[in-house]
Amino acid sequence: MIETRGLGILAGGGLFPVKVAESAVRAGRPVHIVAISGEADATIEAFPHTWIKLGEVGRILKTLNKAECRELVIIGSVTRPDLSQVRFDLGGILNLPTILGLTIGGDDSLLSNVIRFFEARGFEVRGAHEVAPELLAGSGPIGRNRPGDQDIADIATGWDVVEALGGLDVGQACVVARSHVLAIEAAEGTDRMLGRCGELRQWGAKSFRRRRGVLVKCPKRGQELRVDMPAIGPRTIELVAAAGLSGVAVEASAVLIAERDRVAALADKLGVFVLGVER
Repeated sequence: MIETRGLGILAGGGLFPVKVAESAVRAGRPVHIVAISGEADATIEAFPHTWIKLGEVGRILKTLNKAECRELVIIGSVTRPDLSQVRFDLGGILNLPTILGLTIGGDDSLLSNVIRFFEARGFEVRGAHEVAPELLAGSGPIGRNRPGDQDIADIATGWDVVEALGGLDVGQACVVARSHVLAIEAAEGTDRMLGRCGELRQWGAKSFRRRRGVLVKCPKRGQELRVDMPAIGPRTIELVAAAGLSGVAVEASAVLIAERDRVAALADKLGVFVLGVER
C-alpha cells in the first residue's frame, strides 16, 4: 500500500536529506523539508521547503504542522551550537527549559532527548533507513577491490575497538593497520580523523609499496539509529585513499551509503576496497 502521510525532513548538511526526500517522493509521499540555514545544501530547494535558523523552534513546529507532516526524519550534519549565541523565537523561548535540558550529556543523550522533544509534540520520528532502505549498506563488496588477509584481521580488531568504546559515547569509527590502532573517531568526526591518519606517513602509501590499514565504521552499542546512523560517501573514499589506507569496512544494514554508484567507481579508481560485513 502506498504511504500517503506527510513526511517532514529536518535537514542538516550533506547529501542524505535530498536522498531521503527523493525516496519518499518515489513512494508517493508528500514531503516538506525544514532546512537549517548555514548547514543544509541548496539542493533541498527542489522540494517543498522552508529555511529556518537555529533557535526558530516555534517556526519548525508551525511549519511541520501546517504541512500536515506527522512523521519526521532528522538527517544531516549540524555543528553543535553555542546556545549563548542562538537567537530563539517565541516557540524557542517557551520551550527554553526543555531545550537547555537537551544539551546535558554526550551526543547519545542529546540525540535521544531531541527525539523525545518532537515525540512529545505529536511527531513520529523515523530513521532515514526506514524511509529510504536502499541507502543501507548491504553485505559484501562494493566495487571490484577485495580485502586481503591482513585487512580482514584489522577489521576484526576495529570491531572490537568500537565495541569497547561504545559505552563511553566515543565515536563510530576507528582506523587499524597491521593490528595497530592508528586513530579513534572523537568529536572531530570521521573526515578529520582520516586527515590525522594521513599525517602518520610511516603507515601510509608513501612508505609502502601497497596500501595498509582499514577504516572500520559501525554503530556504537545502544546508538540511536533513527537520528545518528553512521554514514559514508564519496568524500570518505577520497580521504581513505589520501591517507594511504587499503579500504573501508562498514556494518551491513547499519550504515548509510551516499551515492553508492559513485562510491564504487571511486573505490575502483583509487584502488581501495569497500566492504559491508555482517556482525
